[in-house]
Amino acid sequence: MRESAIAATLRQASLAAVLGGVLSGAGGSAAAQETVTGESLVVVSWGGIYARSQQEAFLEPFTKMSGLEVISEDYRGGLREIRAQVQGGDVYWDVVDITPGDAEAACEEGLLERLPLLLPPAPDGTSAVEDFLPGTLQACAVGSTVWSTVLAVDSDRAGENQPDKLADLFNLADFPGRRGLRKTPKVNLEWALIADGVPADEVYEVLASNAGVARAFAKLDTIKDQIVWWESGDEPGKLLDREAVIMTSTYSSRIFNDVAVEKKPYSLIWDHQVWDVDLWAVPKGAQNKEQAIEFVRFATGTVPLASFTKAMPYGPARRSANALAGPYALAEDVEMGPLLPTSEENFAVSLRSSAAFWSQNGEELVEKFNLWVTR
Repeated sequence: MRESAIAATLRQASLAAVLGGVLSGAGGSAAAQETVTGESLVVVSWGGIYARSQQEAFLEPFTKMSGLEVISEDYRGGLREIRAQVQGGDVYWDVVDITPGDAEAACEEGLLERLPLLLPPAPDGTSAVEDFLPGTLQACAVGSTVWSTVLAVDSDRAGENQPDKLADLFNLADFPGRRGLRKTPKVNLEWALIADGVPADEVYEVLASNAGVARAFAKLDTIKDQIVWWESGDEPGKLLDREAVIMTSTYSSRIFNDVAVEKKPYSLIWDHQVWDVDLWAVPKGAQNKEQAIEFVRFATGTVPLASFTKAMPYGPARRSANALAGPYALAEDVEMGPLLPTSEENFAVSLRSSAAFWSQNGEELVEKFNLWVTR
């Protein structure tokens, strides 16, 4: 989900020149600026275009500001490697890009440092606590980038009657045609309940009951024979391209290139997008703990987060960064703001995916979903 369809283009182009000017005045805390030159910091992320864009937006500017060499390493997520380092007393990772569920579990297990939330305010003076999106500040982790699942519609095939809200996914009478959905209970069950009238802020409470689960599957039953299942993030675009579906769920970042750069006739429905966030965390016992915390402070500042959006269509975890989102680094005619999940308009009606709910109920719901699919 983290490497968008623009991968082939980005592999051939450096964003340094584009982002360098934006970041030259990014600044950071005084403590970071006073860090001793010659030391190094190991920052671990997901690899691919995502990590390379972080290198341009966060790592290189932090090195320039602080004098610290920052080494980028990749991992596949999960807690196995963090746990092994902490329990073995040999922690050589300093900062890790981590999911909310893993961050919460690792914090409870004592695998992460508790972070003092002495984060820089927004440029207008708004405190960090007010500036960060709800739930993106945890005891052991600080939110960085937001990604989401939305609906993409083949506007040409839809014609004059254009779907424009989540409920239209389930309206076969007015919007006939096949629907693409990811083969997982996540998002599908939430959307089914919302389309059936459950308020977004009550979805997980309802879905925690057997009656709520049954209600969600009953709603999905109404379109089941029109569903085309997808599993890989690049499939929704392909389904639309070959006219296999009239609309499909998709990661907003993965359909970005089709919509914004290639100008394909697809429209996005942001209504009740389901969003999630990646966070920065510091493993317990990190050798460079103080420098690692300074990196987190810097990388979650308004300007660095805004700079990242110029390279990748992920939303910043801070509201103030949305206002600074400018043109796409590789296509200046494309304004990133309207295509970010966190823009004010797109974010107005949205649902935060509950890591706690899926951690507790995911295994059971996956079994029920798989049985439902085969019926």
